[in-house]
Amino acid sequence: MTRAVVVEDLRRVFGSVIAVDGATWGASSGEITCVLGPNGAGKTTTIECLEGLQRPDSGTCRVLGADPWRADARHRARVGVMLQDGGLPQSVSARRLLAHLTRLHSAPRGDELVNQLGIAPFARTPVRRLSGGQRQRVGLAAALVGNPEVAFLDEPTAGLDPHARLDVWALLRARRDAGTALVVTTHSFEEAERLADRVVILDHGRVVADGTPREISGDAGLEDAYFALTGGVRER
Repeated sequence: MTRAVVVEDLRRVFGSVIAVDGATWGASSGEITCVLGPNGAGKTTTIECLEGLQRPDSGTCRVLGADPWRADARHRARVGVMLQDGGLPQSVSARRLLAHLTRLHSAPRGDELVNQLGIAPFARTPVRRLSGGQRQRVGLAAALVGNPEVAFLDEPTAGLDPHARLDVWALLRARRDAGTALVVTTHSFEEAERLADRVVILDHGRVVADGTPREISGDAGLEDAYFALTGGVRER
């Protein structure tokens, strides 16, 4: 496998808060890497450094061999980004948004994604009037419309019904099999176990586990391993 995403000794500090504290991990082409961790573990900060939205204080971030902070437009066209919240214009329809993004890429997949994600029934509705689950589908389509080599997807199935979640998983597996490196943040242990080729667990800005779900969990299951590694307490 080719290492499409490389994080080495990454550190990001906000005043007295150390958001990322020497994290080192990577993601390969043709694999789905799920990033897990409790709130405040440094997941979003790390991903935003990889997306070029934040600048590391020290350490290294590389995506397709380039520094995301200094990357040019040609590099950015090779990378898809789905934010957990926001990032979509609110006044245009889903159809118009995806049509605009389609024109920006040389090998777009707009119509295909509209069908795969079930967007057609609400394609003419302005984004601001869509439900949370519908916006998730449009956001995912926007991230993948350019047929990216690397895609960063922040909780892509949050708010989706079970049927739609299965459709998204099938789509992500198909993109993985086509060679895309997919980095997915999630709070769902089921999603990580069923989708991930590799799992990275962050806690207090550090990597506490990095490997296949089976390597991390053994016979205990990923959820049990996660709470043992992070010291978290399950909600009853």
